[in-house]
Amino acid sequence: MALQWDGAAIASRVQTAAERANIQAGEALLAKARAKTPIQDGLLRASGKASASGKSSAVSFNTVYAARQHEEVGWNHPGGGESKYLEKAKNEFAGEYAQIVANGMSGAI
Repeated sequence: MALQWDGAAIASRVQTAAERANIQAGEALLAKARAKTPIQDGLLRASGKASASGKSSAVSFNTVYAARQHEEVGWNHPGGGESKYLEKAKNEFAGEYAQIVANGMSGAI
């Protein structure tokens, strides 16, 4: 019986699975961060975006005050949400994020 190695096809499947898993994990992290984002008029939460490139993903919020809202731990948020909304979501989500990526990769190999 002959053994045929198709490494290029396997590498391609793994790369595609990694990108797809990173997108899914990034979107899941975005949802968790949005739930913690301070809300007054909804613009900050609506500005959230998840993106992925190769082996990494990113979550960002794009308003002129996003960074300040994130960092000002002394501010009150009567409409809901909290400071460090992205950092806290990332820390709480780390294990789940890894599991999403692992599950996405397992079918490619």
